[in-house]
Amino acid sequence: MASEKLFGLHATALQLRSQRMMMLASNIANAATPGYKARDIDFAKALDLAQPGQSTEGAVAYRVPVQASLDGNTVEMATEQTAYAENALAYRSSLAFLSGRINTLSRALKGE
Repeated sequence: MASEKLFGLHATALQLRSQRMMMLASNIANAATPGYKARDIDFAKALDLAQPGQSTEGAVAYRVPVQASLDGNTVEMATEQTAYAENALAYRSSLAFLSGRINTLSRALKGE
């Protein structure tokens, strides 16, 4: 794929981080939903699966809670918020790298 040659793993990482962010946001939004099972993406495993073009569904797993809830909900807000913040930071880092790479390519094409 041409984008992989230009952007390396960062384009794939950005897409996976975006998917993970949506999943973590869904967990947080359903913190009070009885029976809701929190899910997360094993980022390293998803990145490994994405390289040969395989589905990353195998990297999605249900989160095992530290303390079980009486209503069957496995969302633990502190865990979800921490994971969301860490993922958002990594997302911004990948985005900054890609932005720099695009600026460099743009300057090269313009002959600057």
